Amino acid sequence: MIRKAEMGDVKDIQKLLTNYANRGDMLSRSLSELYESLRDFYVAVEGDRLLGTAALHIVWDDLAEVRSVAVSEDAGRKGIGSRLVQACIAEAREIGLGRLFCLTYKPDFFAKFGFQLVDKSELPHKVWGDCIKCVKFPDCDENAMILDL
Repeated sequence: MIRKAEMGDVKDIQKLLTNYANRGDMLSRSLSELYESLRDFYVAVEGDRLLGTAALHIVWDDLAEVRSVAVSEDAGRKGIGSRLVQACIAEAREIGLGRLFCLTYKPDFFAKFGFQLVDKSELPHKVWGDCIKCVKFPDCDENAMILDL
């Protein structure tokens, strides 16, 4: 089941994201950041187990980021990540956003939804606020992608 995240999900979201962050696949998120941005998050759950997460983070009046897409390794390859991203895209359309972007090591995954590779310089400077927290800054090797809604 895909649903909006709830307060009780925060520690499980952090645990899942930290697993990927420790491998260098995404930024880690502090509990404080997660509580502050809880309304951005969707989760995939089965019973009381969190299987995956994704967030729609609004950056500006016509732009948001799909970020923190993560699925537990034992639940991979079941379409959970796709359903989470689809939930973010549906909400973006519902609230009237014009464009979504992502920074990813999995461009083929996001291309399935219509995201297209762009040069990072095409993204507004406001996008890079979180990047300073990354161990790879300023030598980012992620792919920037945009989806026009």
